[in-house]
Amino acid sequence: MSRFSTGRLLAQNLFQAFSKPAIPSATPLWTRAFSQTVARRDADSESSAKLMESLTRGIVGMAADPTDLTGDKLATNIGLRDTEDEPYHFHIYSHKHNTHITVTKPNRDALISLSCGNLGFKKSNRKHYDSAYQLGAYVVDKMHQMNLHNKIKKMEVVLRGFGPGREAVIKVLLGNEGRMLRSSIVRVSDATRLKFGGTRSKKPRRLG
Repeated sequence: MSRFSTGRLLAQNLFQAFSKPAIPSATPLWTRAFSQTVARRDADSESSAKLMESLTRGIVGMAADPTDLTGDKLATNIGLRDTEDEPYHFHIYSHKHNTHITVTKPNRDALISLSCGNLGFKKSNRKHYDSAYQLGAYVVDKMHQMNLHNKIKKMEVVLRGFGPGREAVIKVLLGNEGRMLRSSIVRVSDATRLKFGGTRSKKPRRLG
């Protein structure tokens, strides 16, 4: 027998071996009937089912008016945000150059948004303690003029940054100017941003 016929026979036997269907030794898990699968229901599956039910109910209820499918209203209607329990917010953002105060509704719409520059302080005068104190007193007075002290039942003070204006605005709220708002404060939180790794910091300034 020549080497060409031997190679042809070997190739034919090899092809037949690979073309035979492989018979599994045991029935795999995914081929079992559903009736044989053990039913298991835990707390996580129940909570996820309730969440999906509330999502479906809210989206189906709003399908009649597609113009109402905004982020805040959708989150409120499907139960992800409760505006009745959400307080008003008094944001104090203070850094080394300026101080910003923003008063927002429970749905985060801004009512008052001012900084030391809006009071007439220019350039380096905006960073001082006195300018931030005057800003805090001005914002509280404007809230009284808008009758917000009677409308606001719950208010959260949100602090951000560690500039001199942080202490100044807190003194305003604790002083005589904020006496009509102090009773409505239910929470004080800190929203200062912390960097974990992040971008490279600026080179330290060297004087002299």
